[in-house]
Amino acid sequence: RADRVGSQYFLNPSVRDAHVTSRGVTDVLCEACDQLGWTKPTKIQIEAIPLALQGRDIIGLAETGSGKTGAFALPILNALLETPQRLFALVLTPTRELAFQISEQFEALGSSIGVQSAVIVGGIDSMSQSLALAKKPHVIIATPGRLIDHLENTKGFNLRALKYLVMDEADRILNMDFETEVDKILKVIPRDRKTFLFSATMTKKVQKLQRAALKNPVKCAVSSKYQTVEKLQQYYVFIPSKFKVKCLL
Repeated sequence: RADRVGSQYFLNPSVRDAHVTSRGVTDVLCEACDQLGWTKPTKIQIEAIPLALQGRDIIGLAETGSGKTGAFALPILNALLETPQRLFALVLTPTRELAFQISEQFEALGSSIGVQSAVIVGGIDSMSQSLALAKKPHVIIATPGRLIDHLENTKGFNLRALKYLVMDEADRILNMDFETEVDKILKVIPRDRKTFLFSATMTKKVQKLQRAALKNPVKCAVSSKYQTVEKLQQYYVFIPSKFKVKCLL
């Protein structure tokens, strides 16, 4: 196991020699990583997880497919084990597809410790989502627009006790004109929280959001603009245009 000493999974040697050696990822989460086949941490996980375990706000510059979900999910679940609480973390994403992918990873990592998550996105019945929120899951993964709808209209639902905020693919969130919704969310969650911001690029909008949402953050940059993730598999198929829809299906 890469850099694993007891429960010190995902801590690189330079950090292990510092003052966080007693705060590694717990064994139960290490076992979950093993079950998922995560035997070696990715670059963003090596950079971000030790700092997250120290309680730092993080700006992660990483592409899709770089393992960034694990980079924020493991520290959040580790903290949840230390101080169990409902409505503990919120993950904002630009699309419903990404929201479901993140939820699957949270549930896979947290299955043995009973972690409950709720996906709050558009295109799905609001009433069923209201019922899910009424059960007060530990983690909410949401698109900004639908989350605002529930904050304004779902009776009894609020995020005043939130401990962690993640903005995943922040550049895409802002490019999709969710700035107003993000501002509203920031106004109704605690200022005393941990915040992780992940983005493929550091645009002016992302820099503005960083200044508004994060406290003394540390930057973990493992990607450059337009870089393709090493493990991402890409294929193309040459076919006549008239057959493309049938082949896609």
